[in-house]
Amino acid sequence: MSGAVLVAVAAAVGNLLQGWDNATIAGAVLYIKKEFNLESNPSVEGLIVAMSLIGATLITTCSGGVADLLGRRPMLILSSILYFVGSLVMLWSPNVYVLLLGRLLDGFGVGIVVTLVPIYISETAPPEIRGLLNTLPQFTGSGGMFLSYCMVFGMSLMPSPNWRLMLGVLFIPSLIFFFLTVFFLPESPRWLVSKGRMLEAKRVLQRLRGREDVSGEMALLVEGLGVGGETTIEEYIIGPADEVTDDHDIAVDKDQIKLYGAEEGLSWVARPVKGGSTVSVLSRHGSTMSKRQGSLIDPLVTLFGSVHEKMPETGSMRSALFPHFGSMFSVGGNQQRHEDWDEENLVGEGEDYPSDHGDDSDDELHSPLISRQTTSMEKDMPHTAHGTLSTFRHGSQVQGAQGEGASSMGIGGGWQVAWKWTEREDESGEKEGGFKRIYLHQEGFPGSRRGSIVSLPGGGATGDSEFVQASALVSQPALYSKDLLREHTIGPAMLHPSETPKGSIWHDLQDPGVKRALVVGVGLQILQQFSGINGVLYYTPQILEQAGVGILLSNLGISSSSASLLISALTTFVMLPAIAVAMRLMDLSGRRTLLLTTIPILIASLLVLVVSNIVQMNSIVHAVLSTASVVLYFCFFVMGFGPAPNILCSEIFPTRVRGICIAICALTFWICDIIVTYSLPVLLKSVGLAGVFGMYAIVCCISWVFVFIKVPETKGMPLEVITEFFSLGARQAEAAKVD
Repeated sequence: MSGAVLVAVAAAVGNLLQGWDNATIAGAVLYIKKEFNLESNPSVEGLIVAMSLIGATLITTCSGGVADLLGRRPMLILSSILYFVGSLVMLWSPNVYVLLLGRLLDGFGVGIVVTLVPIYISETAPPEIRGLLNTLPQFTGSGGMFLSYCMVFGMSLMPSPNWRLMLGVLFIPSLIFFFLTVFFLPESPRWLVSKGRMLEAKRVLQRLRGREDVSGEMALLVEGLGVGGETTIEEYIIGPADEVTDDHDIAVDKDQIKLYGAEEGLSWVARPVKGGSTVSVLSRHGSTMSKRQGSLIDPLVTLFGSVHEKMPETGSMRSALFPHFGSMFSVGGNQQRHEDWDEENLVGEGEDYPSDHGDDSDDELHSPLISRQTTSMEKDMPHTAHGTLSTFRHGSQVQGAQGEGASSMGIGGGWQVAWKWTEREDESGEKEGGFKRIYLHQEGFPGSRRGSIVSLPGGGATGDSEFVQASALVSQPALYSKDLLREHTIGPAMLHPSETPKGSIWHDLQDPGVKRALVVGVGLQILQQFSGINGVLYYTPQILEQAGVGILLSNLGISSSSASLLISALTTFVMLPAIAVAMRLMDLSGRRTLLLTTIPILIASLLVLVVSNIVQMNSIVHAVLSTASVVLYFCFFVMGFGPAPNILCSEIFPTRVRGICIAICALTFWICDIIVTYSLPVLLKSVGLAGVFGMYAIVCCISWVFVFIKVPETKGMPLEVITEFFSLGARQAEAAKVD
């Protein structure tokens, strides 16, 4: 996974530039207003600071949609160019108007980075460390602020500090970011798949994962092209197909299903557990309890929680369920390899897709990522006496061949992707069942259901066989076209990924799962901005001044301007160890857990600040309480409420609308940032410092309730599985309202 880590670090350099810019203007404006005589014109001074914010807000309105159209990488390259040009304009700046132009260009770069870096990292990171890698932008942003404050502090000690140099030196790190985006960062594999560029996507995944076999993830990326759809939760007892006894034919048993992987014709036998999935039962119970309690807790939260309760802990990409399940790309016989699916090899428009018809329709399987052909997978494979595709092989043999931790059908977090073909004719001659895609996750460890296959009609388990219990998300494959079904007499009718049906953006945004995700994303962004971080940052220099830091620095011969810069540098430095802790906990404890445990600390810190500003107390006690509260607030904010909203927003939307949805969330962020920034001085005059912190404490209480009720836990789950659960949970909630 070192490839994914390095790519995430390179992308997070863009956030370093954002932090660098924020800190630099805070120091440079002290000298800008002197040169341009802005002491009597505070509106222009405020506009210089806010112009970057305005630029970020403006560019966010279109950055997500353009990224969905052109790709993530071109937009990141554009952001580095905007950073570079903006810094050169600020370095030149003969007057205020040119300076404002430079700040606007710089803001455009900031807006693109804030919107797209979380998307890019989420789409390239493996599920097991996605939270860690998506906390990197928070770390690099704070690191950029610290480095910039140190640089500006050093310049402030010079006889005549040069504000143009302070702002213009940004061109050096922006140039580094430009070279990284052009020569090192690959395009997002999910975006490539959405455009049908399968070969490129495969090469990128191989580079990111450090292994050749990425067929499971490639299949997952294709399945993520859909928005919404009917999804059900089922539970299976699963074992290798060749463990079924000789006198039993699964083709005539409606209670028994074959699960397919294409590599070397391997297959498994699954039997649905009566009564439905444990996850399904728990989620239904949670929905019932929520309804009895006035629908306080979103059924979606209960659904995700029940999934995590049933998941065995997994620490690698290795499959616990199918350690040797076959690749969906590499198939022997006469079938085309998936490379034939790249754009340069498409069948010409209007040409008919070739079809290979056979005699047996029930066992026909078209591997969804192999070709457009409807083929019989089994006819080219050696048959056993039971009609199975191949002899069961021990997982250790395949792991040895593929490399440690490699699982051809593993999609991360212990999840597997597979397909089943269950179309049969009932007594009246009508067809039932069909071609389905399933996401599987083991609900126990191998051997926990050993011998359970005896419940299969005619089945029996040998002493050394293994059968496992697994939860399954079952839905129609993204490439399965009902419109083409009439043209194929056997098997499923498949589309190329670039030809999957695409509705309008507005139609996709109306999907219940997407709307549910937007409520979570937009709500988190609003509450984060109104939780008090800007107010505490504004108040920090005053608190540290009261604590005696200012007097100490003045005794060292440091001017008041330099002292404020050094205090700001110390403040940002305190954040870095806390963010490092958050990087570790984000994938262990989870996003929801971190939010629920850190927000109460924010509330307590704000309440202490309120009390210390109302109650008369000794100056030393006041300084100690205030300083401790500010430090605690900063540390726990950057551990939870700082990175978690952006991480969650980058995880909960489908690939097709991820860019536009995150742009909506980012636009909400910038608008709220503007409101909070410009309302703070007014609030300070009207309700005072204690009143402002009291309002922030109330917002934090609301935030905790919102997270508890609405925000699910997404750690360790593939993005496509998360969006599938959102779709399922939204429909479950709608059904609960009807009942």
